[in-house]
Amino acid sequence: MRVLSSLASAKRRHADCQVVSRKGTNYVICKSNPKFKARQGATKGTRLSKKGVK
Repeated sequence: MRVLSSLASAKRRHADCQVVSRKGTNYVICKSNPKFKARQGATKGTRLSKKGVK
């Protein structure tokens, strides 16, 4: 999974790619080609999530 500052190019990689937001983090998921997975934003275990950012 790649951590990207911008998901604009990631969501255009494949026709099956979807942008999903879960708990304040944006993900690009692609079931037909899993190598296109990407993430943007703080996740569990980072300094920002410990301060209460959701």
